[in-house]
Amino acid sequence: MSAGGAPVPPPPNPAVSFPAPRVTLPVGPDILRTYSGAFVCLEIVLGGLVWILVASSNVPLPLLQGWVMFVSVTAFICSLLFLGVFLSGVVTQINANWNFLDLAYHFTVFVFYFGAFLLEAAATSLHDLRCNRTVAVQPLLNDNQYNINVAATIFAFVTTACYGCSLGLALRRWRP
Repeated sequence: MSAGGAPVPPPPNPAVSFPAPRVTLPVGPDILRTYSGAFVCLEIVLGGLVWILVASSNVPLPLLQGWVMFVSVTAFICSLLFLGVFLSGVVTQINANWNFLDLAYHFTVFVFYFGAFLLEAAATSLHDLRCNRTVAVQPLLNDNQYNINVAATIFAFVTTACYGCSLGLALRRWRP
């Protein structure tokens, strides 16, 4: 009781006063049954292939392919974390607008992966460029490196398309 005789109301419960997280994707293994979950799995698998293929070409053009490696490795790790947060159910514990975070993440990675795809295609197109290596003039990429870079370019394009599809789905969920 207070000095005036009226009872003092209890302090508000902080757990009740915060709004619930905004997420429209299912949590747990159910996310794998959605198109968004399937695209994230494809992004991880195909992005890992881009990473492996560029690395296996011994990165003959480090200025161009270094960025491709950075983007593919970073996107691979971030997509694993993104999927892990939804699979583990952590999204229900963190107060955030997950629909907007999904949109922002996929937009950013789409832009970076599109640039990486263009750089990988540019590196592959330099196959016939002749350069002086010690004594003999040789092509910049040998046939094995060229073939690996063609495959990396194709997988980088398909991965970019997957991120674009995820971006489209995230935009549909985010719109009010």
